[in-house]
Parts: sequence; C-alpha cells; structure tokens
Amino acid sequence: MRTTLDLPNDLLQEALKITNERNKTSLIVNSVKSVIRKHKLMQLIEKQGSVALNIKTDQLRKRKK
Repeated sequence: MRTTLDLPNDLLQEALKITNERNKTSLIVNSVKSVIRKHKLMQLIEKQGSVALNIKTDQLRKRKK
C-alpha cells in the first residue's frame, strides 16, 4: 500500500543509522513490526499468572519427543 508520510528528516536519518536499514521503506516496515511485536508481548505479560494449566510433570516426562 502506498502512503505519503511527513516525517522529520533528522529522525529518519538517525533511525536509518541506528538500525542499519538500507532504505526508508524497510525502516518503516520493520518499525511497525516492532511496535506490533512489543504490543503482543505486553499483552502476554499482562496475562502472566492468569492461565490455569493442568499439566502434570509425570505426563510431560513420559511424552514422546
């Protein structure tokens, strides 16, 4: 999808330098992916300790690998 963005040049240049991305498109794509990944991680952290697992260690040990 084509999109027009008005981003500060100094911000883009710094991000390109830090990430070693070759072009602005890959920088934006990877940045959006990073934001999504971070959001999903935060959702998992919020659920920490709230999922009941009925797993017995004996069953895990007997399981075929």
